[in-house]
Amino acid sequence: MKPTGILFFPAFDWAISPTHPEREERLLYTRDQIFEEGIMDLPQIREYKPGLASLKDIARVHFCVPNVEAQITEAHLVSAGSALVMADAVMQGEVRNGFAIIRPPGHHAMTVAHGNRGFCNINNEAIMVEYLRQKYGLKRIAIVDTDVHHGDGTQEIFYHDPEVLFISFHQDGRTLYPGSGFMEEAGGPLAYGTTINIPLLPRTTDTGIHYVLDHLVMPILEEFKPDIIINSAGQDNHYSDPLANMAFSAQGYARLNETLAPDIAVLEGGYSVESALPYINMGIIMAMAGIDYSNLREPDYKPGRLKEPASNMERIYKIVDTQLNTFRRREEVIEKNRRSGQMFKTSHESIFYDTDYISESQRNELRLCPSCGGFRIINSSARHPNGREYNIACIQLPIYACPGCQEQARDAYTTMNSSDIYDLVYLQDRVKDEYRSTDTRSGEERIL
Repeated sequence: MKPTGILFFPAFDWAISPTHPEREERLLYTRDQIFEEGIMDLPQIREYKPGLASLKDIARVHFCVPNVEAQITEAHLVSAGSALVMADAVMQGEVRNGFAIIRPPGHHAMTVAHGNRGFCNINNEAIMVEYLRQKYGLKRIAIVDTDVHHGDGTQEIFYHDPEVLFISFHQDGRTLYPGSGFMEEAGGPLAYGTTINIPLLPRTTDTGIHYVLDHLVMPILEEFKPDIIINSAGQDNHYSDPLANMAFSAQGYARLNETLAPDIAVLEGGYSVESALPYINMGIIMAMAGIDYSNLREPDYKPGRLKEPASNMERIYKIVDTQLNTFRRREEVIEKNRRSGQMFKTSHESIFYDTDYISESQRNELRLCPSCGGFRIINSSARHPNGREYNIACIQLPIYACPGCQEQARDAYTTMNSSDIYDLVYLQDRVKDEYRSTDTRSGEERIL
């Protein structure tokens, strides 16, 4: 049997602030636990060194304002690059699966990046997905987000993509940041049913989450038949996490990983630095490597206090029934939307960057194409902390776009470049794997 790949990048030189939950020592105890237990010396484990993402890897996913360099540090490049190292190891058959234990995290970062929100600047999993598509030609990809906070950034990035299945189970958005992730958020008009949200009530335990996994997540994955499964492996559903109100255990996480059997897991949140993270990470590693984890326990683990409330299970039964129906109706709904006669679907969004205190206004226009998933035009405006206000236009052309959408998207970029409305105009051309941005004031164009 091939080994499991492990890559550890704790970013001990990066923090949002000295007292912020996302600070240098977040993975310190995890590192000590992993190495002191000697798990990295086992034949079932192969360790990998961190890598570096390119600016093009990031531009493949994000419209960074005013440019990629302004929104990242070296730690972000290494975190995203390490996810790509793990992806290469899996795709090239060196390992059977892999776990990238990395920070900074990324699942709250959306397509447009004006700053940091939810501790995230760029989205590691999304960068990996588009890298896998470009380098290995993968088409159907599933992302299962097990962080306690709804993965609103990953959802937004793939909301109109019918070939990416995004499943997120998280604490109900009525009770926790970012206040989203409700069942009604089911995907765009041409990607309906490929976003599946599972908002769980506070104090949900291993019992509840595993019922969801067995009766909803796994049946959907079996029907979708993805080429690869990625786990956004947030660990803040743990009963001791200070930023949430769930009741999951390290054993529960290990069993979840064993059942889900992701090809690649990427660390996201988790802020019980001493009491949970060392044990959860050990459990995930052991489950992925096929090592017995039955004796893994947190020092303060008391199963008697982690009993599932009956009201939670009633809610879970309803979620399972509703979301299975949503997924199984997807083709019917998508076909109805294709026949609607509409050429464009327009929506408006207000996005708040809680870390950098930036308020962004967005206008989204989706081309409803009868032949493909269409393309998207985003108009975004925001005032940055330095006082500069940006008004930008972004054209996003998916990798599977039809010839008609390709022509229209590239024409839109040319037309918008000649307008005095926008400060910056971007074209994300995944078909050509070419990423353009123009400063309309100077006329300077940059190509990655």
